[in-house]
Amino acid sequence: MRISISVLLVASLSVGACGFVRDSAINPANWFGRSASETIAVADDKPVNPLIPQRSGLFASRGDKAETYAGKPFDEITDLTVERIPGGAIIRASGLAARQGIYAVRLTPENAEELPIDGVLTYRLEGIEPDRATAIGTPPTRVVTAARKITNQDLAGVRTIRVEGLRNAQVARR
Repeated sequence: MRISISVLLVASLSVGACGFVRDSAINPANWFGRSASETIAVADDKPVNPLIPQRSGLFASRGDKAETYAGKPFDEITDLTVERIPGGAIIRASGLAARQGIYAVRLTPENAEELPIDGVLTYRLEGIEPDRATAIGTPPTRVVTAARKITNQDLAGVRTIRVEGLRNAQVARR
């Protein structure tokens, strides 16, 4: 009789502790919480003319030429999910385009080194607009998703992952 009461007592205490582990930082599913939307202040930066060279001189053209990406930021970021995988995480962002036909969608890092600034790793959801005029369409036909894999080394020191668009940003915190 004493053994069954002891087992029942231990089992009830163990089940009661599950609620504590579910909401704690020990649980890997809680490392990045749900994303939240934030508004973005619009900056009035003058566009850079791509026809005017930034570098000039005798050896300016000898340097290795990096591929330029002509993507433009999406209007609105609708969803941000950070999924843990072995060796890192996958950042998946969905955005609402201004019109249909956007292609070559990607998450571009805020800085070239892809380093966090004050614990915040920032990306922009960008895509290339087609040359021809396309229909605007209904919102479900304009939703596009892009993902990016990040290693555990890149996640070191990251407390917040932020994906920006033109009108808003989605944020996932640890």
